[in-house]
Amino acid sequence: MSHPEQVLNMYNYHVWANGVIIDRLTELPQHIYHKDIQSGFSSVSKVLSHIYLTDYTWFDIISGNSMDEAMKSYNQLREVVEKKSIEEMKKTFIDLSERNKALLESVEDMEKVIVVDNPYAGLLETSISESVLHVVTHGSYHRGNIATMLRQMGHTSVMQDFGLYLYSK
Repeated sequence: MSHPEQVLNMYNYHVWANGVIIDRLTELPQHIYHKDIQSGFSSVSKVLSHIYLTDYTWFDIISGNSMDEAMKSYNQLREVVEKKSIEEMKKTFIDLSERNKALLESVEDMEKVIVVDNPYAGLLETSISESVLHVVTHGSYHRGNIATMLRQMGHTSVMQDFGLYLYSK
């Protein structure tokens, strides 16, 4: 597998894992998704929205926008996204993943350097491939938050690790 294929494969895993957790959330009673809970986030909907918005932001940056521009989009979308139902979020995630996959498939150099001016951490020179890896690991971390929150509310989560993804292909 070439390096660009590996980057796309990791992103495809991320899309698959998001789909697995979203499908699990659609199986649960509707009130679970927005229910207030004492955890790192105040609800499952806020965690899933954060995953979505972070994906949106980083792919904005990969496509050439500044972090400042991307953060403005994040803040404009946040309230709308957090209020969506889980069924609406499923479609929202699918639409974003299709846009992001098309962008990744059009990238000629995954190691192209992009400069991110993060208002909280300063300047960072990174590559497109590292940015995609960040999106993937960020999503994994927060899907783990969702799994923990579900257990706290008396529900099981679902396996979504990379190994299972490889078996599912």
